[in-house]
Amino acid sequence: MKIAITGKGGVGKTTFAGVLAKVMAEEGCKVLAVDADPDANLAMALGFPEEKIMNITPLSEIKDLIAQRTQAVPGRIGQMFKLNPKVDDIPEKYCVEHEGIKLLVMGTVKAGGSGCICPEHAFLRALMQHLLIAPQDALIMDMEAGIEHLGRATADCVDAFIVVTEPGKRSIQTLSTIKKLAGDIGVKNVFVVGNKISSDEEKEFIKKACEDTQVLGFLPYDDELIKADRLGQAPFKSCINYTNEVRLIKDNILTLIKNSNPREEVK
Repeated sequence: MKIAITGKGGVGKTTFAGVLAKVMAEEGCKVLAVDADPDANLAMALGFPEEKIMNITPLSEIKDLIAQRTQAVPGRIGQMFKLNPKVDDIPEKYCVEHEGIKLLVMGTVKAGGSGCICPEHAFLRALMQHLLIAPQDALIMDMEAGIEHLGRATADCVDAFIVVTEPGKRSIQTLSTIKKLAGDIGVKNVFVVGNKISSDEEKEFIKKACEDTQVLGFLPYDDELIKADRLGQAPFKSCINYTNEVRLIKDNILTLIKNSNPREEVK
């Protein structure tokens, strides 16, 4: 099972991706988590210790290897590059593991004027397509905020997009755009998770705005999440109410993907 977690910036997708991965691993699922957000924070959300985080090599930093595999010149804009580079050796070399979860980090551009990261995204896309995930196991991708990754089709091989959505019109607008673009790249399953919910009125707002999209569940606005972030703690253990809701959402995800045809041919 391959899942991409996406949504507008600041909606809480990384926290959700981290807790979802922990819940699945807790139940015996082999989980590969991929931090595809240039503002990479998934390792902290997963509870990786500082020493392991320091040893992570983001894919964007192996520029010589990516240049060799994609036949691209690092930092050059508007160039041609190979879209199906060799990637079968990457997980073994660059994944970091903690408490049953393997993590692969995309990384980001570190200096202004250093060029786009399109070859890196081609590299990541090829890697996601290459990975074979058993039905009982999971690949969870924490995507960059917004919609640009859909233009690159970085996650066109996933079984579902889960759009983390706040009870606000801007978040709903992003959901609508993501749903359309996901269909354009052949991803049929687009689900919603309502986040930062503090009232029944906010639940109803999301339900009404998402009448044509399956809502997997709702996550509470939780001061414990803010406290955990301030203390540098993973929310999985310190935010019990939030984690319990993620468990229910996880069950809904498994049921819906199992009973659906996640991919459709793009015409």
